[in-house]
Amino acid sequence: MVEDADTRDSWVGASGRSPLRGGDRPDGKSSIHLWCPGMFDFKGGIQVYSGMLLQALLAKRPELKYEVFLKHDRPSFAPESQPSQQVRYHGAGALPAKARTFAFSIQGMLCGLQQRPDLIICTHPNYTKAAYWLHRATGIPYWAIAHGIDVWDIQSPSLQRGLRHADRILAVSGYTRDRLLREQDLQPSQVELLPNTVDTERFQIAEKPAHLLKRYGLQADQPIILTVARLADADRHKGYDPILKALPAIREQIPNIRYVLVGKGSDRPRIEAQIRSLHLENSVILTGFVPDEELCDHYNLCDVYAMPSKREGFGIVYLEALACGKPTLGGNQDGAVDALAHGELGVLVHPDDADEIGRSLVQMLQGSYKHSILYQPEILRQRVIEHFGVQQFQATLTHYLADFSIRHNS
Repeated sequence: MVEDADTRDSWVGASGRSPLRGGDRPDGKSSIHLWCPGMFDFKGGIQVYSGMLLQALLAKRPELKYEVFLKHDRPSFAPESQPSQQVRYHGAGALPAKARTFAFSIQGMLCGLQQRPDLIICTHPNYTKAAYWLHRATGIPYWAIAHGIDVWDIQSPSLQRGLRHADRILAVSGYTRDRLLREQDLQPSQVELLPNTVDTERFQIAEKPAHLLKRYGLQADQPIILTVARLADADRHKGYDPILKALPAIREQIPNIRYVLVGKGSDRPRIEAQIRSLHLENSVILTGFVPDEELCDHYNLCDVYAMPSKREGFGIVYLEALACGKPTLGGNQDGAVDALAHGELGVLVHPDDADEIGRSLVQMLQGSYKHSILYQPEILRQRVIEHFGVQQFQATLTHYLADFSIRHNS
């Protein structure tokens, strides 16, 4: 994960726990280690967050070298986008799934023992179980990223212990932070906010893509609702069910409405059965898997982005849709409240109320919802940049790093 090129400097934890000096290490250098589920082979929310975190560290601490341990990525990806003199990757993804956790943990701990990093950042809280024991043996401080369901209703004593001894926990939303503090024995000062960010160079406002209109048999003036979600049994909370339930009523007022549901997963057969039972075969398009390079085009295909979830830690997809200037609807019971800035950036509805969801979507599509910013794409985009842009993400992370560490000269 990370090594400091300046051998005269080291970081001392603000908590006062086991301060480390670069000169105490075998190579005489300071370092930070990142333990992540992955960044490249799969682009889920935690993977995207992990990649943005590394980019922020590279931008704000370019003098450091970075060692990144990736549980599910293969060791052969060697991304050309990262300067090899700064970043070295270790992937356990070539191993069978059952062997990865053990191999990933052992590799990270052995490297920690050898290099004695100044800081370990676990971008999934489960990795704090191993980080705790490394801390016990060496005094190396560690941070954890808390996303959502991964830190809700924790019952595992080893995970509770790992989080309790973390020097800092960075929660992606106020909802997740509040819930974590309510449920676990943590100090409020231990849990800070570092919300998700969005790549606004990649996600930009554009016309409805002609190739997607042709692919899905749509007209440019046809009203389109979009959801991007993994269609897994465990992810039904994303909110596509209540949208399907609301669609017959929406269709009564907007007959040519189309609902485009992007994603793949084990829940698709059940969704297809629900579509048939509601006689929505001509109104719903299940795209299946969509590659990363087509995701922005799919946001620009729609007129409204909707994901009335109820167990979302934050929801990067909301930011991506907003960066494309799209009116966005989310649930009012989870981290979507943070992503939509408590209603400033979009529409918040009860995720179990299909009638409210239907009424809100009709109003948004017809331009009658009483929130003028929804119909001003450039302003929507600018506001999401102000709240969640990369510069804001980097500034917040830099603040926490400065607060955590004190410079010393040898």
